[in-house]
Amino acid sequence: MEKTNGFIAKRYFSGFGEAHDTYNAISKASDGKIYYILSSTKHDIGGQFYRYDPEKDVTEFIADLSDALGEKEAKYIAQGKSHVEFYEHDGKLFFATHVGYYEMIEGSEQLPKHAPDGYKLYPGGHFLYYDLSTGEIKSLALAPHGEGILTMTMDKEREHLYGITWPKGYLLDYDIKKGQLKDLGLVDEQGEGGIIGKDYRVLCRSMFVDSRDGKLYYSTARGDIFSYLPGDEAPQKVESVDLRLDYFGTYDYTGAGSMSYNWRKIFWYEKEQTAYGVHGNSGYLFRFDPLRKNIELVDRIVSEPSKRCGMFDQFSYGYLGFTLGPDDTIYYLTGAPIYKDGQRVKGVDKIAMGAAKGLEYLHLVTYHIPTNKYEDHGPVFYEDGSFPTYVNSIALDNKGDVYTLARFLHDEKEIEDIIKIPFTAK
Repeated sequence: MEKTNGFIAKRYFSGFGEAHDTYNAISKASDGKIYYILSSTKHDIGGQFYRYDPEKDVTEFIADLSDALGEKEAKYIAQGKSHVEFYEHDGKLFFATHVGYYEMIEGSEQLPKHAPDGYKLYPGGHFLYYDLSTGEIKSLALAPHGEGILTMTMDKEREHLYGITWPKGYLLDYDIKKGQLKDLGLVDEQGEGGIIGKDYRVLCRSMFVDSRDGKLYYSTARGDIFSYLPGDEAPQKVESVDLRLDYFGTYDYTGAGSMSYNWRKIFWYEKEQTAYGVHGNSGYLFRFDPLRKNIELVDRIVSEPSKRCGMFDQFSYGYLGFTLGPDDTIYYLTGAPIYKDGQRVKGVDKIAMGAAKGLEYLHLVTYHIPTNKYEDHGPVFYEDGSFPTYVNSIALDNKGDVYTLARFLHDEKEIEDIIKIPFTAK
């Protein structure tokens, strides 16, 4: 165990004993509460929607997503997940749903082609909202081709929702005012539904909108950057700039097991009129200026122990717990090496599918943009000495405490649920 400054996180059991790994799906709303979704891998149980009240220190169940959308009774394969953040606008939380039940096809988890007895095939993911005042959950649009929605962002000013589906990767544009959904085609070959080594491409997990003109940006496995403006017939490749940087590493963009040259997470930073992103495997923070078509490396924001030993993330996709706080500070939940008898415990060199090469500790890192100040605040443990794993989400409450969804043991069973990292008490 690390013997440095750090945190003791508080674990919460929301009531869902089958909870599986969740990515992104946790955000703070204007009411001060933390909204989150716990993933289900069952064909007949939807993702479980909850909120946590920091003032009362309690969790509250909101809905089973499939039930709320009327699909549980109709016996469709469940809306088992949401893998996107919540975007608050006009008193509503906008988000999207994803499939959580898979079929093993040629050795990998794929979108089911055969439904369990008595059930219908997955109908596709939803763009939807939760009304903070009334509690209404309403579907706005259904993703085409029966695919889940893996990636999402929102242009609040122009009222558009954008998504990338899974597994093949169709780019979607939903115009809220007009109530119209546009399918803009595949973003990169056959996405994660393709054949590894041929037309397989890992899909971008994070997009942003330039507030000045409403242009959407996303990356590809090959490291290209594409943009799309409502009204365009198709996305356009951004020329003269790419993510194939030596410092990010070298990847076979037709292979699985990493995010390849994609950025892992990115957000628009209004004060500088630029985007800040992190490359997953290498942990480099970068600044992307869409007008100058320029990418500038800012700092390596992995943990101090990772910096000292020069390692990449053991979670080879990189981490999604990356967000901008209200004080112009980036908050990042990242990994750190585990040592045994003075030697670093190494994971496997290469994985065919998935993302975990081996276990590592969890650290909270901050980076203050105006002063370029990086700080590793240390590791996160539970009271019993165990530590959070499979962490790929982040939210901050009004006081500045940090929340994420992480694995831990509950009643001798490993689940994933919300935990609180007491940052303000540090």
